Amino acid sequence: IRRPPRSTLDRSSAASDVYKRQSENYEKESKARSERESARIIEGGKLEAKKILFDAINKNLDSTFDIIKQDLVKYTKNSEYKSVIEQMVKMCQKKLGKKITVHCKEDDKSLLKISDVTEGSSIQTLGGIIAENDDGTKELDLTFEELLRANEDEIKSSILEKIL
Repeated sequence: IRRPPRSTLDRSSAASDVYKRQSENYEKESKARSERESARIIEGGKLEAKKILFDAINKNLDSTFDIIKQDLVKYTKNSEYKSVIEQMVKMCQKKLGKKITVHCKEDDKSLLKISDVTEGSSIQTLGGIIAENDDGTKELDLTFEELLRANEDEIKSSILEKIL
């Protein structure tokens, strides 16, 4: 409910009241718009900062995965690697049957002198094996690349815990 002007006889006083109300409304509206725009700009900045942080973390993770791959290549020259290959072959024999064909990198073929294991073709890999059953209907990929890919989320999570 509007109150009547201070003086119904004084038109300038009524106009002054109208002007004052309009001025207050414009002020409130402009302040609300300003606050909304400010909040939008701040949220945009926060989002951009999160994006920059996310990109930096991903670059760090990619770099870490490259280092892991380099370390795996070095590990294949380690004396422990032979027992890892033997364990992989045994696991494949349990899963696929006693007679299996094993595919591996050329350097690892000398490690496959195991009974009931047929030496398959050479593959391009950091290390590990791909085994298939006797009739070639089932395959088990235990290459380092596949193991990294299959466990990527867990590995990244572990790395992130140490970084953050």
